[in-house]
Amino acid sequence: MITVAIVEDNNTLRGSLGNLILNTGDMTCVASLANLSNVVSEFNRAQPEIVLMDIGLPNISGIEGVRTVKSNFPQMQIIMFTVFEDDDKIFEAVRAGAMGYLLKKTPPEEIVDAIRELHNGGAPMSASIARKVIQAFQKPVENSLEEYQLTVREKEILFSLVDGLSYKKMAEKYAVSISTVRTHICNVYTKLHVHSKSQAVSKALRPKL
Repeated sequence: MITVAIVEDNNTLRGSLGNLILNTGDMTCVASLANLSNVVSEFNRAQPEIVLMDIGLPNISGIEGVRTVKSNFPQMQIIMFTVFEDDDKIFEAVRAGAMGYLLKKTPPEEIVDAIRELHNGGAPMSASIARKVIQAFQKPVENSLEEYQLTVREKEILFSLVDGLSYKKMAEKYAVSISTVRTHICNVYTKLHVHSKSQAVSKALRPKL
């Protein structure tokens, strides 16, 4: 039996997904959570192999949840299950450790197939998401980090953002104050012509940067 956990704040949808999994015959739902508040203790108890996780969760986002799960349970495989189709969310989720990305409009039988595919070593994605991923790697690269004239420290800060480090962790890693980290990040945003962490991460993850 494939053991599956669901993290979804919509009670009706969470219940429907649980029933869908239980009715397959080769899967069982071992955890059903509305948020990520107790995810480590719950997953330590349930030990799911596959996690179906929403992105738009209350308090702690699903992308941060992926980081938490993968840091505590590296063997668990995660499929994002979301309404978000924008590039930033897709690449942030994959960078965080997600191995699948399904839209909530995915038909039930395809959700089940995706869980089996991930369990068998695949990386299931909704067709429109897979197209976005492929197109991102086919785009001609007009700029490199060198052309943005980032300093060595600014590059380090940028890739620390990519790795999901908090301001406090960056300050500890580079032996500087949090205010200095904020200054570096402001400089990175200015040089990259972006206005948010997700935009900076997306630009950093483009091929050949």
